[in-house]
Amino acid sequence: MFPSHVASSCSNIDVKALPFGNPQKVNLSLYYETLNPNCSNFIVQNLATVFDNDLISIINLRMVPWGNAYTNNSGKTIVCKHGPEECMLNAVEACAINVWNDNLNKFYGFIYCIEFLAIEGRHKDWSTCFYTLGLPPKPVLDCYNSGNGTQASTFVPWVVVNNQPIREDYGNFTTYVCNAYKGTAVPNACKSPLPGTHSAQEASRAKRMSRFKHPSRKHLI
Repeated sequence: MFPSHVASSCSNIDVKALPFGNPQKVNLSLYYETLNPNCSNFIVQNLATVFDNDLISIINLRMVPWGNAYTNNSGKTIVCKHGPEECMLNAVEACAINVWNDNLNKFYGFIYCIEFLAIEGRHKDWSTCFYTLGLPPKPVLDCYNSGNGTQASTFVPWVVVNNQPIREDYGNFTTYVCNAYKGTAVPNACKSPLPGTHSAQEASRAKRMSRFKHPSRKHLI
């Protein structure tokens, strides 16, 4: 069984510079902390539903693992809200995004797995996610060992839809995405009435993890 809460943050990877993909899609950005329970729940229980209801077909998804982290007075040490382990996981997840930025299944599946473990209080077992998903650890570890920094956000999870933050209403991100979408191929998630976010509970976590084990499936960027 896999967990469902997470945490994240801190890295020198220029995540904001990663390509945003199809300009016709809605830009959805998530700024989060790896060990923040609200972030973990959102990633595992809410955001993961975009793979179940095909909302991912109209989204350019960007995940930025940093928030509430800062450097101390010397400017040399990163301090994370949930301690050094969060700083480490923030950097690891940022590296996963950087290394697999062209494969949504890989980096989201890896982050999902870590956040799942964090929910169960087993985030120290994060490295098992490489083997669970059949992913090569070396590229991510090489990235992590090359050094990391930090950036911060004052509220997490911080969800932004087409450059507009939705603040405390992040649980209703599907409605914002659907309202922002101007395309003609409307996914089921946007057909009236819009589904509530509780639909996240309906999909099997095991089924989602199985999807992430197969990056050859259709949800690749």
